[in-house]
Amino acid sequence: MQPEHQEHEAFSSRRRTWVILLLIAIAVIALSAFLSSRRTVVPVRTFQTERATITSAISTNGKIEPANNFEAHAPAPTTVKRLLVKEGDQVKRGQLLLQLDDSDARAQAARALAQVRSAEADLHAIETGGTKEEVLTNRSELARARSDVQAAQRNLDALRNLEQTGAASPAEVRDAEQRLQTAQSQVNLLRQKTTDRYSSADMQRAEAELQQATAAYSAAQDTLRKSNVVSPIDGTIYSLPVKQGNFVNTGDLLLQVADLKKVVLHAFVDEPDLGRLALGEHVAVTWDALPGRTWQGTVAQIPTTVTVRGSRTVGDVTCDVQNPDQRLLPNINVNVNITTAKADNAIVVPREAVHQEDGKRYVYEVLDDKLRIRYVDTGISNLTGIEITRGLAPNAQIALGSTNGRPLRDGLPIRIVQ
Repeated sequence: MQPEHQEHEAFSSRRRTWVILLLIAIAVIALSAFLSSRRTVVPVRTFQTERATITSAISTNGKIEPANNFEAHAPAPTTVKRLLVKEGDQVKRGQLLLQLDDSDARAQAARALAQVRSAEADLHAIETGGTKEEVLTNRSELARARSDVQAAQRNLDALRNLEQTGAASPAEVRDAEQRLQTAQSQVNLLRQKTTDRYSSADMQRAEAELQQATAAYSAAQDTLRKSNVVSPIDGTIYSLPVKQGNFVNTGDLLLQVADLKKVVLHAFVDEPDLGRLALGEHVAVTWDALPGRTWQGTVAQIPTTVTVRGSRTVGDVTCDVQNPDQRLLPNINVNVNITTAKADNAIVVPREAVHQEDGKRYVYEVLDDKLRIRYVDTGISNLTGIEITRGLAPNAQIALGSTNGRPLRDGLPIRIVQ
């Protein structure tokens, strides 16, 4: 082989080597650029804004009580004579429900009435100066005493005339004067017995005895009346703890009646949430014993104080709840949801889309595969969403967060992932 040909072959080999190295370098540069580009584009999850209804609510627990309730209690120790209803019965106003043994009550009422009559007679005697017999006797004695006074006066006048002629002595005149004074004293005494026989203390004592006897009679009548339990309302017998023949003590519960078509809910709201309440706010009630059922009501009274209930400091919020099928029972524990605010046709975004810095709230809107900061005003919020009242158009696409943990910022290149 000639030297010239060998040199040509060597040059060609070197050129191919340089070409290969150049291509490798270009590939490395392109790959590096591609990888660098991949590292700067952040994968993010997004949300398409839409108009919807958003509500803010307080979730808590509560207890049901009847709105119109009647309780009957035993007025005295006795036995249940007759039981005319059973638990769950529908009753009418004026219907006899239960009878107690009232024999002792009748005897007490009779004794109390006798005491009233006696006290009335005593008071009347004091007001008129005594009994009728005593009054007649006093009047007769007074008339006789007055006659004695007149006779003594005539005798005294005669003796004084005789004394002037010497026919009567001064001693006889003094005796006549003494007899007149004695007769007059007797008249005064009898007059006082007739018109002012009793003192004011006697009168007050008699009046007090009459009041006491009257109160005892009223109490006996009340016991007698309560021995026959009559329903004052149309309603349902929802509690009947006694049976016929049972002995009951004073104050023992006999039965409970209520109109269960409307009940009262006592909702226990934590202290920080009390400021969100207003009269008339909508209340939804559920009961674990009847899943899938919801009862509707409204806030009727806002608490003015708080109490400690277990580990919570709560206010007792009174709510009116409709119970048309009477399935909500008195004294049960229920779940309560009070709607404190509501906005229809509002722009609503997930809570995680809203950021805050220096007291300002903002979201990141996706435009041309980049994030753009949008400062917004917010309204109603709940556990999952926030209302946007200004700063964001409907149907905007906003970023929720990156999938690789990188923080979001204005102008950041992104690619959308599901």
